[in-house]
This record gives sequence, structure tokens and C-alpha cells, in this order.
Amino acid sequence: MEVIRGVHQIRIPIPETSLEYINAYVVEGDEGNLLIDTGWNTPAAFDALKQQLKESGFGFKDINQIVVTHVHPDHYGLAGRITQLSGARLALHEAEINLIDSRYVNFEKLLQEMGEYLRRHGTPQKDLPTIQKASLWVKEFVVPVLPEIILKGGEEISIGSFQFEVLWTPGHSLGHICLYEPIRKLLFSGDHILFETTPHIGLHPQSGKNPLGDFINSLKEVENLEVNFVFPGHGPVFSGLKQKVWEILYHHEQRKLAITKAIRDELKTAYQIANEIPWMPEQGGVAFSDLSPWDKRLAVLETLAHLELLITEGKAETMVENERVFFWGGG
Repeated sequence: MEVIRGVHQIRIPIPETSLEYINAYVVEGDEGNLLIDTGWNTPAAFDALKQQLKESGFGFKDINQIVVTHVHPDHYGLAGRITQLSGARLALHEAEINLIDSRYVNFEKLLQEMGEYLRRHGTPQKDLPTIQKASLWVKEFVVPVLPEIILKGGEEISIGSFQFEVLWTPGHSLGHICLYEPIRKLLFSGDHILFETTPHIGLHPQSGKNPLGDFINSLKEVENLEVNFVFPGHGPVFSGLKQKVWEILYHHEQRKLAITKAIRDELKTAYQIANEIPWMPEQGGVAFSDLSPWDKRLAVLETLAHLELLITEGKAETMVENERVFFWGGG
């Protein structure tokens, strides 16, 4: 579907998640086209990409550059296969490159680190193996490939009449990037800003020290851009960027308030705190006990991201006892 002249949106199905599909975008150039994000490496995803490219008048050979906003499998999974078919040059932020081997090739060390991390933050031993290994299935949907172009933020990418600025927007992932087109005032936001949900921000061994703080700072920088339309990685294209940024910031303030209340009177682990907070508010709220092992893990990591920000704000403190990390509200 050509959303605006020269920009085609491709909806690629995602297996086993509530998001249903990822948006990839083809931007037309004079001597080849740019593909932004790729989808998972599944037969259905590949066929959807191939068919929608054809309907827009393109084939894989018409793509000469691929920009992946971050290396989560729904955005990066097909990158290896498409570069092989098209000969396109792949561009990634430098911080994402370091994640490829540990997540999709030699993942045993990271798996061990995650298990210890979850244990220290209160995950019960009976639940630890399933929560620890909850993400292993995603590596099957990725064809790992290293980029030819390494981004740091601040670069310009020219495709025909489009002049993109690369914005480094850490938070959802340490090396997440957005592409901003100042002439037409377009923002390709990946998972940094979504219309229908708030992006997951978790603290973990590969997230950076304060990912929620990084995310909020990135949001505020993007908020100041002149943007007519936002092209997100999931959900519909939308306008009203400032309003959406305010909604996301409000969500995180409410989550911080809920966590502050939970640790006001006693020491608790992140797992205990996560167990007291309602999740998935866009679905009316879901109790932690009713979440899948994958979503429980995300909930604990998101709780930790909020706790780390509260610590930096002087609103929470930690102590370690019996190799477990406990949090409390201080004061």
C-alpha cells in the first residue's frame, strides 16, 4: 500500500504474538529503493513481503539498502535472507551489532546470565527455568547477518528526493534508531513510538544502565521535531506526535506511582513488585499470575527499568540479602 507518494507500507505477519504484524516500509529512490525493517524469518512472513513488494511493482533486486531500526526478531529476522537475494547493503546502529552473536548464535552465556539475573531479582526456583528460557524460541526466526553500514546517529541517508536523518533513540533497545525526513516531516519510528500500545522498556544485562531514563530522554528529543506523520513498526500510521508522546510519558508516570506504592512499607524483590501490578492495560488489565512465562519475564524486566529510574530520582533504594536484591521506597 502506497501510504504517501514514494512510501509503501508492507504488513508482515508475526507468529505467536498479540501484535499480529510488523510494518516494513519501502521508500522509492532513483537508483534503487530503501527497505526499513524486514519482519520475522518464517515462510508466511517471507511470502507476505514478496507478494506485497510485487503488488507495489518491486522485486528483491529493486532494494539496494536496508535499514533495521533494531535487532529484535520481528524487525531483523529476514535481513540475512533479503540481503542474500537483493545484494542490498544493511545498516544498523553500532550498539545493536554487539547483540547479534550473543542472542542468535552463541546464546548460551546470555541464557546463563539471564537466569542468574532473574534469580537475584526474586524469580522463584520453580518458575525460573521456564521464564529464563521463554525467549529461546525467537532465535529460530532470525537469519543472522552483520551490517555493511554502521550507524551512530546523526548520519544522512539519501534515497531519491528523500533525505533522512538517523536519530539514535535508545530505550526499547540500546541501539534503536528512527529515521526523520525533515522536508516532508515524516518520522519512521520503529518501536520507539507506537499508536496502539506503549513500547516495552526493560532493564536486563544488555539494556544499558537506565533504559527507561534513556527512553524518556529520547522521547522528549523526538517530541520537538516537526512531524506530519509517524510511520511506526506496529499499528497504523498516525499524526499527533506530541499527544502520543504525552500519553506514553503519562503511562510511565502512572507505572512509577504504582511501584512506589508497592514498596512504600516493606522490602520487596522486583518479582514480588511485578506480581502486585496490573499488566496489559490496553486489554483491560491482566494479573501477573495469568501472564505467559514470556510476558512474566517482560513484566519483571519492565518493573526493574522503572525501579532503576526511581533510584536515580532518589525515590527508591536497594539492599542485597541472601543473594537477592530488594527494593524499598526509602524515607
